[in-house]
Amino acid sequence: MPTSPADARHIADAERLASQGRFTTDPNPRVGCVIVDAAGRVLGQGHTQPVGGPHAEIMALRDASAQGHSLVGATAYVTLEPCSHHGRTGPCCDALIAAGIGKVVASIADPNPLVAGQGFARLRAAGVEVEVGPGAEESRELNIGFFSRMVRKTPWVRLKVAASLDGKTALENGTSQWITTEAARTDGHAWRARASAVLTGVGTVLEDNPRLDVRLVETTRQPHLVVVDSQLQTPPDARLFISGRAVWIYAATPADPQKETALKARGATITYLPNAQGKVDLAAMLADLARREVNELHVEAGHKLNGSLMREGLVDELLVYLAPKFIGSGMGMASQPHAGGPLTELAGALPLEFRSVDRLGPDLRIVARVAGRDRFQG
Repeated sequence: MPTSPADARHIADAERLASQGRFTTDPNPRVGCVIVDAAGRVLGQGHTQPVGGPHAEIMALRDASAQGHSLVGATAYVTLEPCSHHGRTGPCCDALIAAGIGKVVASIADPNPLVAGQGFARLRAAGVEVEVGPGAEESRELNIGFFSRMVRKTPWVRLKVAASLDGKTALENGTSQWITTEAARTDGHAWRARASAVLTGVGTVLEDNPRLDVRLVETTRQPHLVVVDSQLQTPPDARLFISGRAVWIYAATPADPQKETALKARGATITYLPNAQGKVDLAAMLADLARREVNELHVEAGHKLNGSLMREGLVDELLVYLAPKFIGSGMGMASQPHAGGPLTELAGALPLEFRSVDRLGPDLRIVARVAGRDRFQG
């Protein structure tokens, strides 16, 4: 059924509401809802609250109720299928039915196997008209990590790099602060803020002793921190423990019991996932992070770990900040990013799709997606 101008307008409003949860709803999807009457008058609206709080539909119903509106026969525009199961909150489809909603226009079905069409089925069984499709691409893109976790059982992996125009991320002596300007660094913190977790390698921890938290933009939620540390070398006094957030360390080789005890005392959770080479099994780590409800994984690591992730085909998207500088000799973005060693033919290069190119002060921000990576079903 073609989308009417009114439907398109109300779904666009719901999408704007959904985007307000970009930094707060994790691990739940970012959803918006607008309820209108037959004349197109907005009765109530809302977006999903932080985890454990009300979903978008409940917020819109409460907004309408607070204004004294009757919702009998009204239409609810929502950017994701209303949930039908008891999770941290009750089923939204039941609340819509109880309020007397006559029609639901939803952007896309919920990929969560606990919902996956059951919300629509319950609404229809109660006599509620259901239309699906308007704004589907926008809703899916806003929740690409949630869809990835539900459908692929792995987070959406976004690898962030700051480099010179000739692709160098550091000098030969390791100096990298600062290649880009403050505007690019602030923007990078906004991308950290939207992620479920930030991943780095123990090499970065030992060399830079970073905090890897969100400081340059306002946030009500700090992402979890993930450290790939095969031999459990992370110092218990590392700055990454300062913020008090969850720190998940993935190792391959058991360390001295006292070292493990000291790290756990700082709040670290240690998981051993060795591969055949005695390193951390990165694919198994991503699967485990999905079980921990990580939707978007933001990688800020050195060229070795970057190369390993790319070589194993685990990177979905690149977030690259390019400075108008030419360094020459130095460290690249990723060491040995291709399986089998250096390429001998250009046909073997990893194909990317530019999603956006923007200027941030003197620097460029490029978002490039691995071609076809986002075409999983769901």
